[in-house]
Amino acid sequence: MTFEEIPEFNKDLKKLTKKYRTLNDDLKIIKKVLKVSPNEKPPFSFRINGLGIEDCIIKVKKIASKSMKGKGVNSGFRIIYAHFEEEQRISFIEIYHKSSKSIEDKERIMRYFK
Repeated sequence: MTFEEIPEFNKDLKKLTKKYRTLNDDLKIIKKVLKVSPNEKPPFSFRINGLGIEDCIIKVKKIASKSMKGKGVNSGFRIIYAHFEEEQRISFIEIYHKSSKSIEDKERIMRYFK
């Protein structure tokens, strides 16, 4: 499984890393999990439907971060990624804290994957 990030994802990550110092380490753990199980696994992650695109876009809702110790998986981050099963590739699209926004940026998804 190979991983890539779109430029906006890197900007999101850089901004969040200033406040949540362990986020890069948390992302390494997420990548290890996705290598083994890249498909959606409710209630932790689910496919985003209704976009009108063929690619499998998945939203991970329950991400525990070392930066928010004691708050558990419901405390915060969301990651949106595209899973290309035949190519064994994952493209990270967006990362955000749930307190800063409530849903994914569908325009961003459409811009890169339509």
